[in-house]
Amino acid sequence: GRQIFQPLHTLRNAEKELLPGFHQFEWQPALKNVSSSWDVGIIDGLSGWTTFVEDVPADTISRRFRYDVALVSALKDLEEDIMEGLRERGLDDSICTSGFTVVVKESCDGMGDVSEKHGNGPAVPEKAVRFSFTVMSISIRVEGEDDGITIFQEPKPNSELSCRPLCLMFVDESDHETLTAILGPVVAERKAMMESRLIISVGGLLRSFRFFFRGTGYDEKMVREMEGLEASGSTYVCTLCDSTRAEASQNMVLHSITRSHDENLERYEIWRKNPFSESADELRDRVKGVSAKPFMETQPTLDALHCDIGNATEFYKIFQDEIGEVYQRSNPSREERRRWRSTLDKQLRKKLKLKPVMRMNGNYARRLMTREAVEVVCELVPSEERREALKRLMELYIQMKPVWRSTCPSRDCPDQLCRYSYNSQQFADLLSTTFKYRYDGKITNYLHKTLAHVPEIIERDGSIGAWASEGNESGNKLFRRFRKMNARQSKMFELEDVLKHHWLYTS
Repeated sequence: GRQIFQPLHTLRNAEKELLPGFHQFEWQPALKNVSSSWDVGIIDGLSGWTTFVEDVPADTISRRFRYDVALVSALKDLEEDIMEGLRERGLDDSICTSGFTVVVKESCDGMGDVSEKHGNGPAVPEKAVRFSFTVMSISIRVEGEDDGITIFQEPKPNSELSCRPLCLMFVDESDHETLTAILGPVVAERKAMMESRLIISVGGLLRSFRFFFRGTGYDEKMVREMEGLEASGSTYVCTLCDSTRAEASQNMVLHSITRSHDENLERYEIWRKNPFSESADELRDRVKGVSAKPFMETQPTLDALHCDIGNATEFYKIFQDEIGEVYQRSNPSREERRRWRSTLDKQLRKKLKLKPVMRMNGNYARRLMTREAVEVVCELVPSEERREALKRLMELYIQMKPVWRSTCPSRDCPDQLCRYSYNSQQFADLLSTTFKYRYDGKITNYLHKTLAHVPEIIERDGSIGAWASEGNESGNKLFRRFRKMNARQSKMFELEDVLKHHWLYTS
């Protein structure tokens, strides 16, 4: 077929209209430290980054849109939906010119090895990080009404079609300095936009919009990095509460969300100044593991996709231990563990056609966490009583899972939502009795969150699934595809091309 993706200068006008930098707009008051020009396309991700003489010039390649310009383009894409929403709610569009509120979900994810596969030779690790956003909802406050009326709600918040790329960079997500340097201007623009109103023409009239940003599309590693917390192996097991790993394994269910960006900032100041002249251990306990400067505000939530994966990994290990009857004995050797593992893999491959994977992925996790899988594993478990316990554990998990998976749990699985706290209590009891050998003083991060924090987050946000990072994860695949198929082969241009095609793909 014909090649449909054209280089930038030959784009047809329809495509130019879809790319950021086409529509006129203004901010009132004008954005602090952001230029007021509106016709800005793809810019260098390092622009806005003043280099000093002693700064090593970042040999990072990064391309992005200016945040406000991208948001305008996304809103103009939704112009018809906005007008349609006003009509459906019986609102006269000629008086609805202000009071619009837009809620934006932000996602950021590091991608492992994106190096081009060119036959032999040493593999050069090349890592990328992508930052993107999704317009989740638009509502309007009408005079005399207290609550806003929602006129647009993203029907598929986790689709790669609604997840718009803002910034692409070749950086390792663990390289905190470079990452923060590139996202610095993005954070500054976002902060400026929160204190101002956007004026654009929608449906032929100028209207004013304000924005709320919720950074929920981050996995735990990224959240800890952005919020200045210790890495995920820390004794402070949770990004939502101050519990230590030992406490979380003793009391599995009763915790409430206490951490917040502002509190993390305060704690960092305490860590930096040590006002009470405490020892390192006392100080660390006072700040609960906040030991770097929080860089970007994230919304304390739970990442549904990685929660799936983390819990499946945990179940996989329980399966292994049950095959080896670890509950009866202490410290089996590595050889024995390996043997149980290969027994488990063989069984899963034979009965469920599940190939062993190096790192657990979403699809494997979904297939492992089923009644069929547990039946198959039980064939290898000698004791009847243990088999019953395993089935009960899986049954409870299957009851709990839709609650943090679905986009709107109160609509999709109201019964499971009501029973969640009870189920998680039962689940925790089972772990701390029958499976005590695994949870003595330790528990994995996501299992703690699954048991302790789900109801509270749902009460606050109405959903966990809708705010997850999946749209961005699917976008990673597109990144690889566009990079291979539709980008010029030069380091300078390739990110521009990928960013442009990816944006057109979401429009």
